[in-house]
Amino acid sequence: MSTATDRPLTPIRKGLISEPIDSPEAFRLLGSKCGACGELSIGTNAVCLNCGGSDLSSVRLSPEGILWTFTIVRHAPPGDYRGPKPFVPFGLGLIELPDGVRIMAPLDGDIETFRIGARMRLNLNVLDADSPAPLAAFSFSMIG
Repeated sequence: MSTATDRPLTPIRKGLISEPIDSPEAFRLLGSKCGACGELSIGTNAVCLNCGGSDLSSVRLSPEGILWTFTIVRHAPPGDYRGPKPFVPFGLGLIELPDGVRIMAPLDGDIETFRIGARMRLNLNVLDADSPAPLAAFSFSMIG
């Protein structure tokens, strides 16, 4: 996936990615922490997904985690798939962050090297880099 573009990036989903999106080093996913029950969830939410409370604060999530489980996607997903063409098999993993949340995300790297328990790092991916409105998305890759 590309990380280079000379146009401003639009987050793939509002409230999911910290802004401004200016560099891969500053890139973070956002979460919501409930003041009532302490539940942490991915994205900026209006109500707690656990207790329904509205006392939520936005937090920047850790850029590193552990690969909890994964699968290999060997066929292009249906719909508006924006990945490489021709299709290249890729990993899809569940990353457990030290913040206490698990995130389903594409995995970058050689699909033969993924292993449960591997340390993972958040990556900024640019989708539709040549379009007038490139999108900021995310993936994870193994550390080391």
